[in-house]
Amino acid sequence: MAAWRQNDVKWREGKVFSLVFFAGEEASSVAKEAFNLFFSENGLNPTAFPSLRRFETEVVAMTASLLGGNEQTAGNMTSGGTESIILACLAAREWARAQRPEVNTPEIILPTTGHPAFDKAAHYFDMRVTHVPVGADFRADVAATEAAITPNTVLIVGSAPAYPHGVIDPIQELAALAQKHDLLCHVDACVGGLMLPFVRRLGYDLPDFDLSVPGVTSISADLHKYGYAAKGASVILYRNASLRRHQLFATIEWPGGIYASPTLAGTRPGGPIAAAWAIMNYLGEEGYVQITKRVMATVERIREAIDAIDDIEILGEPAMSILAIASDSLDIYEVGDELGLMGWHLDRQHYPASLHLTLHGAHVDRVDEFLRDLRTAVARAKKPSLGKTGRQILLNSARLLVNGLPSRWVSRLFPQAAAKFSSEGEGVPKRSAAMYGMMANLPNRGDIKEVVLDLVEEFTTQQK
Repeated sequence: MAAWRQNDVKWREGKVFSLVFFAGEEASSVAKEAFNLFFSENGLNPTAFPSLRRFETEVVAMTASLLGGNEQTAGNMTSGGTESIILACLAAREWARAQRPEVNTPEIILPTTGHPAFDKAAHYFDMRVTHVPVGADFRADVAATEAAITPNTVLIVGSAPAYPHGVIDPIQELAALAQKHDLLCHVDACVGGLMLPFVRRLGYDLPDFDLSVPGVTSISADLHKYGYAAKGASVILYRNASLRRHQLFATIEWPGGIYASPTLAGTRPGGPIAAAWAIMNYLGEEGYVQITKRVMATVERIREAIDAIDDIEILGEPAMSILAIASDSLDIYEVGDELGLMGWHLDRQHYPASLHLTLHGAHVDRVDEFLRDLRTAVARAKKPSLGKTGRQILLNSARLLVNGLPSRWVSRLFPQAAAKFSSEGEGVPKRSAAMYGMMANLPNRGDIKEVVLDLVEEFTTQQK
């Protein structure tokens, strides 16, 4: 296992800009020790493990105090942001069944930058998502949101911040819409909920986004992101217990006895609950402020450096440490490929094409190296090469074929073309620029979805 781990991304070296959040070895050791103390305990039955019940209620209370909650606020810990979001959607569906029984298929209004977990929840719970556009500033379009409201709408969503570009949606306006039309309003603060309160305390100007905003009925915040807790740990908060009630489940007819659970999981691992309580008490508000101060100083250095590079820019006005880098003059995916060859791991995004940065404690001491390599990557991406020329010819050919061939032929050819960009047939490309460029030109998005599902099957199937 230790040998196989050598092929994983080197997140401890501060060269990975997603997936892992790190506040240093000392904080990590505290979380690990607490996790291991409750390695075998099960939060399913709070009467059996009152310690876990105490940890959870105190974690929920601490999170609520950061996010505009009061004595009426109710919530639970979950396994992560996706579960928190799914529960918020479930509660909205059950609320609609109780309050608006005429609604057959409840609808969620979601900005195009909103997290796909809302689409996942709709897929699971027979709901419908209406995606609304964002403005030039990448924030949710309030007018488009109001225009999308129908008699079946039950939930309006905003993000604080939205993951793709790190901007905060106009939460106050969206929540006012929800109030006006007697709807629920959820704020997805999964990535920012344990960061934005401390960014504000450092003097940064931020709009109100949490339960302090009239009309916001629920909010989600991940502890295993900028709370630096062990995975998986998140919190879902509701304005009051009557709203949270719609999330809960109980059955009394089972021969095995009464079965009840507050979240999706039955067995609830004690480790993440205990580790979250430990790290929040260990760091305290002052500890989080100090980490945030260092991270935001790193963000400012990166923003200043990117502003000084002619061919790249940061999209929108990010509120914290989530950034997207784009370019009008060169292929930004080529820049990502060059950085990848130098050991940096950045996610690729599209609509528009960009590279994603999630900055945290591990990047504070690597910022000089990253900026040096970023300048090198941009310079290399600008230089002509046989490889880039070949990929551009391939892209141009793909555009001509897509426009000229019957769609059923394109559907047959695309999986084969995608496989050509895989690394040794394993589905992970060493260079992604051509593949992303080709995907952007396909008229049938279903073709791309099928290829992605093929990769999911491949990655979750036992290797021969």
